[in-house]
Amino acid sequence: MRNEYLPKKAVIERIVEESADTKTFTLKLKQRMRYNPGQFLMLSLPGYGEAPFTFASAARKDGRFEISVRKVGSLTFALHTLKEKDIIGVRGPYGNWFPSDKLKKKDILFIAGGCGIAPLRSLIQHVFARRKDYGKVEVIYGCRKPQDIFYKEEIKAWGRNNSSNVHLTVDEPDAAWGGACGVVCVLLPKIQVNPKTAKVFLCGPSIMIKFAIKDILKIGFKEQNIYVSLERYMKCGIGKCGHCYVKGKYVCTDGPNFSYAQMKKLGIES
Repeated sequence: MRNEYLPKKAVIERIVEESADTKTFTLKLKQRMRYNPGQFLMLSLPGYGEAPFTFASAARKDGRFEISVRKVGSLTFALHTLKEKDIIGVRGPYGNWFPSDKLKKKDILFIAGGCGIAPLRSLIQHVFARRKDYGKVEVIYGCRKPQDIFYKEEIKAWGRNNSSNVHLTVDEPDAAWGGACGVVCVLLPKIQVNPKTAKVFLCGPSIMIKFAIKDILKIGFKEQNIYVSLERYMKCGIGKCGHCYVKGKYVCTDGPNFSYAQMKKLGIES
């Protein structure tokens, strides 16, 4: 019988420095890990513990996948010391996924703050790989400083698509910054999707999600069409430890992705 707590060995094939405190790791297992956009995995390093990380790339035929790791504790600091060809433990995939089957021919709006772009990137890549199947795509992404923006070259490519737009904003611009300044909501007047039918996907700090939802509801988006990728403290990833339990739901197994209509029933603002 398969042991759900036993990690598999993954090889680090590539490391990209996204910002001063974040790196993206390309990983490869002996056997391909099949997953859907929005799911997550549990990553472990002997002597430092285990933590959940979202898949930061769409599934690939070659079995490689990416995770983006921000230095916030002992495990993530240790991960940042690793090099290519080093081995780490992974288990999963876990959780539900974004409703990609409901997006065909729909306009889509992605709103991300800071490292919240990582959970959305798997779905964004999925959409762009099948671009003709969807309507207009708008990406709003906000960071504290220009240097904090992840996936810089890829984001430029998203913006070059004729039926897609990327809008960036920062809180603290530098001398070279020529874009918008302020919170992500300052960019909402620029979007060109139909709010009555478009789907919205949000991820970022709780306060950002709270105010972004209020603002997009004001311009006509429907509660059931707004999806949020939630972060909660998890230890097991399979609904056993209870750390992520919220009013009859486990964020690890019932989530981490919820519609705003579902969040309201659970009493969760973000």
